[in-house]
Amino acid sequence: MLSMSKLRYRIKPLPPFVLFSLLTDSGCNIDRMSRCPIQDNWSDRSVNKTIGSLSCSNMQTGMLLIRSVITSTTRSFSSMAGTILVQARDPAKLSVEIENAIDECRYDETWKLFEQHMQMEGFPRKSIVNKLLTSFAESLDAKWLEKAYGLVERAFEESKHNLLEKETLIYLSLGLAKCSSPIPASTVLRKLVAVEQYPPVTAWSAILAHMSLTASGAYLAAELILEIGYLFQDGRVDPRKKSNAPLIAMKPNTNSYNIALAGCLLFETTRKAEQLLDMMPRIAVKADADLLIIMAHIYERNGRREELRKLQRHIDEVYNLSDIQFRQFYNCLLSCHLKFGDLDSASKMVLEMIQKAKEARNSLAASTFAFDATGNDNRSPSGQISGQHLIPRKLDGLENDKFIENDIMSYEEFARDRNFMNLEAKAKRVLQTLLAKLLMQVELVTTEHGILQPTERIYVKLVKAFLEAGKTKDLVQFLIKAEKEDTRVSNDDSALGHVINSCVSLGWLDQAHDLLDEMRLAGVRSSSSVYASLLKAYIKADRAGEVTALLRDARSAGVQLDSSCYEALIQSKVIQKDDQGALHLFKEMKVAKIPRSGHQEFEMLVKGCEENHEASLMSKLLKEIKEGQRDDNGVHDWNNVIHFFSKKRLMQDAEKALKKMRSLGHSPNAQTFHSMVTGYAAIGGKYTEVTELWGEMKSFASATSMKFDQELLDSVLYTFVRGGFFARGNEVVHMMEKGNMFIDKYKYRTLFLKYHKTLYKGKAPKFQTEAQLKKREAALTFKSWVGLT
Repeated sequence: MLSMSKLRYRIKPLPPFVLFSLLTDSGCNIDRMSRCPIQDNWSDRSVNKTIGSLSCSNMQTGMLLIRSVITSTTRSFSSMAGTILVQARDPAKLSVEIENAIDECRYDETWKLFEQHMQMEGFPRKSIVNKLLTSFAESLDAKWLEKAYGLVERAFEESKHNLLEKETLIYLSLGLAKCSSPIPASTVLRKLVAVEQYPPVTAWSAILAHMSLTASGAYLAAELILEIGYLFQDGRVDPRKKSNAPLIAMKPNTNSYNIALAGCLLFETTRKAEQLLDMMPRIAVKADADLLIIMAHIYERNGRREELRKLQRHIDEVYNLSDIQFRQFYNCLLSCHLKFGDLDSASKMVLEMIQKAKEARNSLAASTFAFDATGNDNRSPSGQISGQHLIPRKLDGLENDKFIENDIMSYEEFARDRNFMNLEAKAKRVLQTLLAKLLMQVELVTTEHGILQPTERIYVKLVKAFLEAGKTKDLVQFLIKAEKEDTRVSNDDSALGHVINSCVSLGWLDQAHDLLDEMRLAGVRSSSSVYASLLKAYIKADRAGEVTALLRDARSAGVQLDSSCYEALIQSKVIQKDDQGALHLFKEMKVAKIPRSGHQEFEMLVKGCEENHEASLMSKLLKEIKEGQRDDNGVHDWNNVIHFFSKKRLMQDAEKALKKMRSLGHSPNAQTFHSMVTGYAAIGGKYTEVTELWGEMKSFASATSMKFDQELLDSVLYTFVRGGFFARGNEVVHMMEKGNMFIDKYKYRTLFLKYHKTLYKGKAPKFQTEAQLKKREAALTFKSWVGLT
């Protein structure tokens, strides 16, 4: 038998759930015990003394005193009964129940059991955590995906991310991206990179593809490429080292670039896309045929005509471009010529297309005739490409989301594909959908039998541009040349006739008359309906002198006016009380034997256009002129100059160019200021200059129609946060939130932690100026906004 002194030092406080089990096994009435009064000031020492005074024969009585050990940890047994019961549950048994619930897809019960485990012992073992995450991701249910993402966030906050497997997080990110949750999907990828668990590009490019189907996701996709690409700039990573193999596998490739850039184009964040293009040579990404065409779209949107001309050399040298890709490139080039007001280059391109199309038609007709003569009716001529083979990927008739799958592969299938080849294939299919949507925006050039041909849309845009520039003679010469090459158009349905009728409808009578004069001098005969429409417009406007001149021109050109013109002329003479003139016109009409029921060509044409019964050239021209805005061609030239200086970090020259631009009457736009801000940011330390520019931008925007866009404000906000100008940064945040613009909070949280981690962490000093107080409040407001407080 042990002595009492030894027993005194051997008995130690036991865990609550062990005591609970002992009491339950001994048959004690816990409810009765919990109702007994317990002194709060008992200590472990007093308990040991009490037990030490007992004899071994009275150990049953001593067991009742063990309750004091419980009260040394808790103030009242009854108040902690629920916690003790949870702690008393076997964690191993609870883990088995969680696993069974996951297998049976009982997600509500799974989550309740998981929360109980978190209360008892924190995170369960690694296999269960990953199984829970993959099951929730596989469900593609927004509720469970949110729970899974919250669990990942908690694991990283508690430094338990070693429980999370890389493949699990990639799978979860894919599920989030598929369910249109690009922000958490990108955050998971960023966390993987932060802990050096690098996802292969074949995997994260598929996540990027689904993110790029939304506006915020497309912006985040571009940010991810920039962040990941930064790690590889200028050969920072040595590919010869085996230890760098996982990092090298993450490097952006051509496919990921295509996806991100196509998303930027679809959601009009093309200046962000141009930043990606600038990074391409620095990380050695090679362009394929698709990337070349995407680059052409970006250069056209941003007005980089010289870059397009350089790109044209590569386009002409690439052997595997389809006619669809050629069509997109020349559409971009034509559009850029119009943007700069270079009507000579644009009209020359159109005429070359018409001429080549005519030669191809003649060649095709001759070859078909010769082949038919041999009796080989059932085969295509040698060298002739059938229409179906011109579109190898069938982008023209593609439904918008045909290649986008709404389901997700099982995790077992995902895990078996160690190289993520399935994900890479799916990413390419989504890319085809994005490219198909881009093709729908091509409207100036079409293809027929593999030959480029201009559409009516380019005629409309050229005519409008010629008229706005006052180049009537050049317009007539262009249209005459175009009609000579394209012999399929009849005289009555000529482009010139449609243009003149459109001018009359818009009230541009002088331009219409100038066009008629130029046509007559060029020896082109106009139809009577064209003269009739202009004559009636002059009569309606009560311009008697122009009526007389037009009648003289019509007679000299041998054009016979219809009865409706004579009736309008006679009516105007009657109104002017010129009876002799009215009688003379009536006799002239009778001598010419003009029937009273003259044709009403122009009225029927205008009525048809108004009722949208036909999509004729005239109706399209009317719509373009009425709805289209007049471009300031000089703005694009000056934007290119400022962009060049900013890119070369010659900011003094950029400032001079901006002043000159404004002095010449050209209004800078968001693109102009974006080049300036990014130029200052590239130099570093130019925060005061950006602050002054921000004030200038705000005053200029309030006085003009200039609008701030997401890309401009994001670049301004980045510069302010980097420099610690939080009061100005909060202004930008307020403006972006007011305009419902997406803001990448994760980027700014990371930026704040990188440069201002220790800023205002302690208590505020007792004595500080009002300026210091405001500066502190602004920083704390921004810190709270990014979620760091």
